[in-house]
Amino acid sequence: MSPIRTFAKIHSKNIIRPCICSVEEYLRSTDVAMSAKAPKLTPYERLKQLPDNVVGEIIGGELYVSPRPAIAHARAASVLGGELEGPFDRGRGGPGGWWIFDEPELHLGKDVLVPDLAGWRRENLPKLPDDAFFELSPDWICEILSPSTERLDRTRKLPLYAREQVSHMWLISPDVQTLEVLRLDGDSYRVVGTYGGADVVRAEPFDAVELELAALWIRPPEPDLILRANDNERKDD
Repeated sequence: MSPIRTFAKIHSKNIIRPCICSVEEYLRSTDVAMSAKAPKLTPYERLKQLPDNVVGEIIGGELYVSPRPAIAHARAASVLGGELEGPFDRGRGGPGGWWIFDEPELHLGKDVLVPDLAGWRRENLPKLPDDAFFELSPDWICEILSPSTERLDRTRKLPLYAREQVSHMWLISPDVQTLEVLRLDGDSYRVVGTYGGADVVRAEPFDAVELELAALWIRPPEPDLILRANDNERKDD
């Protein structure tokens, strides 16, 4: 049976510890009926059979299944999207010129990825596609890190985003209240800013407006988690 990698095995009432199981075992555990004589499905066809309470992605021909985000994760993503939409997507109080989307489905070669947020410069994507997915790689991606997905985001997805020439990456951790800003440098990323807690930042590529990080967290920033921006913040060469 073909492998499936999951970061939490989902049952109707419980989330069990991280595991690796077969596609057929996973689908049976989520009450998705499968015939013993059913034809062999492609990874994308298996992805489309997953229930709505998980997120499926295809990386290197393998199907990765992650649980839906927890409240702290969802809050950070929702607030950030709202903060960026006005000035950058709609041009209200900012320069405009972007499309900003929550959880877009990206078809990048044979890989299918679902980042928490992504943005395209309109000069690179003048017209939105009619499909339910994007084939043009974004100019900016944000992944909200959680214990169940951080390893996947950092070790598998980040190199794919670099391969696809996504120029900027943000990694946000609600648990430790931090924002890492990465810029593509050749075929890999380098960190150009690390912020946290109650910092008010101008983070590229959206440095035209200030972002109050405290609004992203579900609890007030704790003193030992407040990381002030480095005075020697890296600048373009």
